Amino acid sequence: MSETDLTRGPIMAHIKRIAIPSSIGLLFNTLYNVVDTYYAGMLSTDALAGLTLSFPIFFIIIALSSGIGSGTTALSSIALGENSLGEFHKLAYNALLTGIFVSLALGLIGFMLTPYLFALTGASGPSMVLGISYTQTIFFGAGFFILSFILNGILNAQGDTKSYRNFLIFGFFMNLILDPLFIFGWFGIPKMGVVGIALATVVVQLMGTVYLTYRVLKSPLFNYKTFIAERLSASTIINLFKQGMPASLNMATIAIGVFVINYFILYYDNATTIAAFGAAVRVEQLALLPALGLNVATLTIAGQNYGAKKITRIYEVLSKSIWIGVAIMVIGALLVFIFAPYAIGVFNDDPLVISSGTTYLRIEALALPTYVILNAIISVLQGIKKPNFAVYIGLYRQILMPFFLFHLLGTYFGLGIYGVWWGIVIINWSAVAIAFFFFRRIANKAIPLA
Repeated sequence: MSETDLTRGPIMAHIKRIAIPSSIGLLFNTLYNVVDTYYAGMLSTDALAGLTLSFPIFFIIIALSSGIGSGTTALSSIALGENSLGEFHKLAYNALLTGIFVSLALGLIGFMLTPYLFALTGASGPSMVLGISYTQTIFFGAGFFILSFILNGILNAQGDTKSYRNFLIFGFFMNLILDPLFIFGWFGIPKMGVVGIALATVVVQLMGTVYLTYRVLKSPLFNYKTFIAERLSASTIINLFKQGMPASLNMATIAIGVFVINYFILYYDNATTIAAFGAAVRVEQLALLPALGLNVATLTIAGQNYGAKKITRIYEVLSKSIWIGVAIMVIGALLVFIFAPYAIGVFNDDPLVISSGTTYLRIEALALPTYVILNAIISVLQGIKKPNFAVYIGLYRQILMPFFLFHLLGTYFGLGIYGVWWGIVIINWSAVAIAFFFFRRIANKAIPLA
């Protein structure tokens, strides 16, 4: 059985083969971010707060990149499930062309709007200045993020998550070298501080784009002559945006959600708690890593089997992904609860930062299983060409409910910052209940078992 054919063979074997390399890669990607956070904390608490404030703006790049990339994965997987290599190459050609145009527009617009976006958070002082410098540098390299995600989407559709894993591992070690080199100005290089952290990221993404291009050219189902013979197709680009933009908008709501959280943190507390939240999020990402590879596996397997009209296998991959993910997250939640203060202390030795970050993590541990459940449902829906639910649940989780519940708990019930932390947990579990309800309705129409 070909490793690119996910419509046959045991589902569990496919999940392991796709999810494990993806999770390992994401581990190193998170460690990459941990290194950035560590060096920012070394520079100052203001630098760490500046990076935290920049996260939702930086996430706009990730949201667009991930959306186009996951759209490429879904549609390419469906094309391969239908045994349509012509459609597969048409998607690849138009996705990469779209990525180039989006990159140019995003880089220019993002650079100009960054100061205004920071002002919206209510930030001020040194943390705001440092955050703007970091973010504007990142926008120069926006195109490399987008192209890397698209190239990875082409590989994911073929069941190849090892190539991206290799890039992320390589990127982590390169970042270990480039961060101090650019931050502290070693070997005659100018001392750049926070800007150096951003520049290191841009350089690593450039290297990744080159490597992933090579891997796509060498992939088993990709034919360069067929690829270059393709032409611009408005219908293909429209389909790509229909499939990918809901995922981008869902991730964009995460960025807006962090804006909202940062706003309420500053409303109820101060920049020290912002720094604590930034460090805690890195720890939370590490806890989620073992299960995140399941998203890629679920999307790819569901997409190919939807294309091949093998409906029972779609339900099977969803069920197994959820149970595996929840089991992993229960263990992760216990570890987070126990080791929270030590984990926060890695990033910053300020007792107030450690105390605040520990409190957040011990409450947030209760919400960890919700992320894998929601992601599994959203991945299957995207794999069956029903991606819009991701936007609706994103708006509910990140914008509508937080404004209402954070204020209700924090001000009306007098919980202050604790109202924000407990609000996140309540919102996530209610979102899981909504997701299950709507999935049953949508799936019964889109992928009926009988």
